Amino acid sequence: MAATPAPPTTPPKPTWDPRKPEPPFPWLRPTIRIRLTLLYGGMFLIAGILLLSIIYLLAAQALHEGSGQQFQVTGTNIDLSSPTCPRLDSATNNDELNSILKECNAEQRAQALDGLLSRSLLTLLGLAVIAFAFGYAMAGRVLSPLGRITRTARSVAGSDLSRRIELDGPDDELKELADTFDDMLERLQRAFTAQQRFVGNASHELRTPLAINRTLLEVHLSDPNAPVELQQLGKTLLATNERSEQLVEGLLLLARSDNQIVERGPVDLAEVASQAIDQVRGEAEDRSVEIRGKREPAVVQGNGVLLERIAMNLVQNAVRYNVPEEGWVEVTTEVQHGQAVLVVTNTGPVVPAYEIDNLFEPFRRLRTDRTGSDKGVGLGLSIVRSVARAHGGHIYAQPREGGGLVMRVTMPI
Repeated sequence: MAATPAPPTTPPKPTWDPRKPEPPFPWLRPTIRIRLTLLYGGMFLIAGILLLSIIYLLAAQALHEGSGQQFQVTGTNIDLSSPTCPRLDSATNNDELNSILKECNAEQRAQALDGLLSRSLLTLLGLAVIAFAFGYAMAGRVLSPLGRITRTARSVAGSDLSRRIELDGPDDELKELADTFDDMLERLQRAFTAQQRFVGNASHELRTPLAINRTLLEVHLSDPNAPVELQQLGKTLLATNERSEQLVEGLLLLARSDNQIVERGPVDLAEVASQAIDQVRGEAEDRSVEIRGKREPAVVQGNGVLLERIAMNLVQNAVRYNVPEEGWVEVTTEVQHGQAVLVVTNTGPVVPAYEIDNLFEPFRRLRTDRTGSDKGVGLGLSIVRSVARAHGGHIYAQPREGGGLVMRVTMPI
């Protein structure tokens, strides 16, 4: 597809941002709040376990020391009984009495320790639940400024540069971060405002002289008495002027499409693709390229003119950068996994995988001259990527086996 200039001195930027798969359990995502909650609750739990172990050991030692007494019974007709140690009345001498008492004390000590352990564990469990809930609440309160910063940044990502955080509270690190972010937004807003003014002025200043040149050339070419040399020169200048107009239109469209789309409406990608095919069909027949493919309804919310530009550029490139004979272009639209998908596949020259990123850079072409090509001005795929991003979508490109490319555009419904 058109010519690569000298290799860049820095690695090319990624052509697209791959969509990250959604986690199976979003609420288990290891956020800072969850980590702080686990830290607070875990520290309390470890301290509670240590305290419980110390209390258990001290109670066990106290019970063991208190049960080491020996008893000596003298006299006759002595009746010994106890509801907690029913075997006392079976003792016939002091040795049997002390042995039975020792066994009873051991059983009572074990029961007391088991009861202490079970009650302590239940108490520890309840306090752990309270500690984790308290830690979660406190972590949320501490991190609430970060949530506010995140929401503001998300609004700014939607091209609402007028939003500011304006964080109140103590002059700590979070407030310093919020103030720095507000200053950055202020500079960005001024820069984008200046860019919009420039685009508006350039639209007038660049289009007007080119339109005047075209009109003058067409008037001179309409003169039947003009010399042949002058007519040939006029046609050359008219073609150059037309190329300049295409370049200006492409640059202005690229500048406008870099911003988020504000006015949106329902647009069917199948209808957009069909309109693009109808406009390119004549050129495809001249180049002996067959256009085929099944287009199912895929409605998205966006700007119809810009979305038609996506389909037009992709189909036009697929037709122009094709094989000389028996070439084909396949255009399909469908809905997959909650996204509208436009796929344009074509036969053509073999494209190395490492050249894919270069195709999406402005004025970058593949293995053809930088200028003097009748296949465009080198902005088609750059515009496609910018428009797709402005609609919250992505474009994926990969070489087709046997030559050509597979262009896949995905957009949220």
